Amino acid sequence: MKTKVRDKVVEKFRSGLGYKNISETLNIPRSTIKSIIKIWKEYGTTTNMPREGRPPKLTDQARRALIREATKRLTITLNELQSSTAEIGMSVHRTTLSRTLHRAGLYRSVDRRKPLLKEKNKQTHLVFAKRHVGESPNIWKKVLWSDKTKIELFGQQGKRCVWRKPNPSHQPQNTIPTVKHVGGSIMLWGCFSLAGTMKLVRFEGMMDGTKYREILEGNLFQSSRDLRLGQRFTFQQDNDPKHTAKATPEWFNGTHLNVLELPSQSPDLNPIENQWYDLKIAVHQQNPSNLKELEQFCIEEWAKIPVARCAKLIETYPKRLAAVIAAKGDSTK
Repeated sequence: MKTKVRDKVVEKFRSGLGYKNISETLNIPRSTIKSIIKIWKEYGTTTNMPREGRPPKLTDQARRALIREATKRLTITLNELQSSTAEIGMSVHRTTLSRTLHRAGLYRSVDRRKPLLKEKNKQTHLVFAKRHVGESPNIWKKVLWSDKTKIELFGQQGKRCVWRKPNPSHQPQNTIPTVKHVGGSIMLWGCFSLAGTMKLVRFEGMMDGTKYREILEGNLFQSSRDLRLGQRFTFQQDNDPKHTAKATPEWFNGTHLNVLELPSQSPDLNPIENQWYDLKIAVHQQNPSNLKELEQFCIEEWAKIPVARCAKLIETYPKRLAAVIAAKGDSTK
């Protein structure tokens, strides 16, 4: 709009006319009249004022549509967002889209892998956590935690990126459900307590009840002595069929050992899962080139896990139980 027209608006306003009359006389929208008068009152001029930096490339409507699209389709890429933005007539760089999403609190992150949990699993997790959450923290200091894991020669494959805010990375929509023992390179059994880790045991193929009892006979009590757990320690295992088969409970009865059984598919209840995570990161940083190197690096890195790390996991176990209750039995952080 030319300065002469703005001057006429101010002239009529000063003569006592209202916004409606000025709008009808000059055939200009009332909102425009109001804006001209506001600038004139504030700055005493009708000329264009300098802008505060470069105007945004995305309109408010396009920005809202962008955020809505990223929130609705978590795995959408920047290239796809760029294409959908171009469809509404706005051609912007991927960097602009990324910055806009960052301002809205959305960041591109690799999703977490979590076991596939059925409703039955969630309920058993919740029951276990509620049963034990009020117990003395000292109880967990006398537990020998154990589990088996697979470690791949070239690390985890199939990563997927999602748009999410910083905190809810463990919510179901931001995770990939996983199932145990699909493929893998070597299988390991290990245990640890408040006092540290014990040696890893490699086994071939799928573990059955006989193989499991052989591992326990060769390692369980020696580990408890080395870790100075005393005679009244508790041995933890999950309720895998090979652990609950008839011969295995009979073996435990013969040893007069206290056994703590975790529900199925419950890594969030077993702190050794944190140890496996640390181990896999440390091992793959060594870049093993064959299975022999992979096993050797696993043994070395497992022994290097600090006692302070083990103690921290045990001391915070009550918080772990509380987190499971807060998640209603679902996956936790």
